[in-house]
Amino acid sequence: MASFFSPIFQKETSVLGIDIGSSAVKVVQIRKKRGRAVLETYGELALGPYAATEVGRAVSLPAAKMIEAVKDLLRESKTTTVSCGAALPLSSSLITFISIPPVPDKQVGDVVTIEARKYIPVPLNEVFLDYSIIPKEDTYVGENETAKTEPERRDVLVVAIHNEYLNEYQSIMSSSGLQPSFYEIEIFSSIRAVADQGVSTVMIIDMGARATKLYVVERGILRASHIVNKGSQDITLALSKALSVPVIDAETMKRSKGLKGGPEYKELTEIITVNLDYIFYEANAALLNYQKKYQKNVGKVILTGGGVLLKGFTDLAKVSFQTDVVYADPFGKLETPAFLAEEFATAGPEFTVAIGAALRCLSESE
Repeated sequence: MASFFSPIFQKETSVLGIDIGSSAVKVVQIRKKRGRAVLETYGELALGPYAATEVGRAVSLPAAKMIEAVKDLLRESKTTTVSCGAALPLSSSLITFISIPPVPDKQVGDVVTIEARKYIPVPLNEVFLDYSIIPKEDTYVGENETAKTEPERRDVLVVAIHNEYLNEYQSIMSSSGLQPSFYEIEIFSSIRAVADQGVSTVMIIDMGARATKLYVVERGILRASHIVNKGSQDITLALSKALSVPVIDAETMKRSKGLKGGPEYKELTEIITVNLDYIFYEANAALLNYQKKYQKNVGKVILTGGGVLLKGFTDLAKVSFQTDVVYADPFGKLETPAFLAEEFATAGPEFTVAIGAALRCLSESE
């Protein structure tokens, strides 16, 4: 018997965004409804236990264990599709900016390949190489001025990923039953999820377990990136050592008290502050370098990654950066249940990358 409703209620395509981090794997499932991305399900699973260590620890799992973790997450999150976009860690890639001479468009690829050899420390046949031309800014020419007729050099963003790593990642995805339509570096997923296309320049601070990534974004385009080899795990380990407590207890204290423990947790506050001050110092240095090079101010700092959820993090960040500091709100780009608004606002920074990958997958599925 034919359904009365099938001509009216067509099934929308659902897609996933997958983010495998150093300490956890996250998934977000969305679909499009009435022109808007709608959240269907999401989930996160700590990877520490799969390496027989604590929750929150950064680990390097063998492929078999990673596949097991991804399958467990998909099952527990009750995902219903295998179509996905997958984000690759920044540490798996080399990102650089180069300048090339003015050449016809059909020759750009060859010129980029030649120039990239200077920056990539392995033979180019061992990496997947991609690039993007950075658009020139519109410049005003006054009535008494003449525009330059000499062609300008072109700025190019170059990304290289080692084939061996990409093949391993593809194997994990396929063995987990997933069908990725693309792989992209997490940096671009984050930008899509939290940065607007406006003209203002922002810095995204993504604090993970193993490292903190810094991105300067202008008009939605990456202009600079930097990695600080210190993350939330370093704070836990420093607390464990200084307070002579097990790592699991240090992690619990960090999450429950943070910088808001009061006078009785003075030592806890001091240890956390010292570690964050180092990260903020590096971030400020990156900001100053960008501002000096391009003569532009960074108007906002966006905090993302699980590490920034530490209590008191934003207060310390505002003092350090002396500019507008906000939490990332990637769930704001999705239609979500109103009664869970507070939960999504809190969870947002942890799911930035997964949401960014899902958004691209949804747009490409249309």
